[in-house]
Amino acid sequence: MALRLLLIGDIVGRPGRRAVRECLPSLRQKYQLDFVIANAENAAGGNGLTPAVAEELFSCGIDVLTGGNHIWDKKEVFSLLDAEPRIIRPANYPPGAPGVGYGIFSVREHKVAVINLCGRVFMPDLDCPFRLSESLVAELRVHTPLIVVDFHAEATSEKIAFGWFLDGKVTAVIGTHTHVQTADERVLPGGTAYLTDVGMTGPRDGVIGVKREIVIEKFLSQLPRRFEVASGPFQFNGCVITADPSSGKALTIERVQIYEDE
Repeated sequence: MALRLLLIGDIVGRPGRRAVRECLPSLRQKYQLDFVIANAENAAGGNGLTPAVAEELFSCGIDVLTGGNHIWDKKEVFSLLDAEPRIIRPANYPPGAPGVGYGIFSVREHKVAVINLCGRVFMPDLDCPFRLSESLVAELRVHTPLIVVDFHAEATSEKIAFGWFLDGKVTAVIGTHTHVQTADERVLPGGTAYLTDVGMTGPRDGVIGVKREIVIEKFLSQLPRRFEVASGPFQFNGCVITADPSSGKALTIERVQIYEDE
């Protein structure tokens, strides 16, 4: 039987957590999900992750939480990353950074590997994700052909190039970070499911999760402003991937969009 995996777009603050709590049970039933991954670098107050928020998300049925450049924004996460193997941060941070950048998890009688990497275009200057992914994939394929990559990056060109680079080597390359879902989902010729950005799970009527009035004023004034998570109805963005557990190849990829007021 094919495995069904859900990847949830960047969870932003309390509205994003409420969206997960309200939407995930019906999605699990509709798609008969086997495994759920979510990017949670903005899940606590719009920036970072705390132990309490992580536990809340796990209690909703999420199996693995990934991160990005904002994973470090709450000081509590440093010890959390070392203590909780279900939370992974980008693997291309320098040696000595808390936590790990990948993990292997049991799903039915199979194992699924999850890798988290950051891009470098318009992002912090980290180790090369292309070169590092080669060695990580080679290491993980000894244990399982089912490998999912959360590529947390800004530039669409870097994400697309990375998808082609790993085509046929991993089950899926799913982009995160921009909070705007793209419409280019496809299974590449080598059997890798690809989506440039899976989107955001959080407040629909802000600007990528932030109160729109604050962002507009910042653009007008060009002065620093403290960002606050927007309120109002939520949106839930994600994608569902079906994969052949014996080969690790993706069979289908489908975007998920749920809006609270529709």
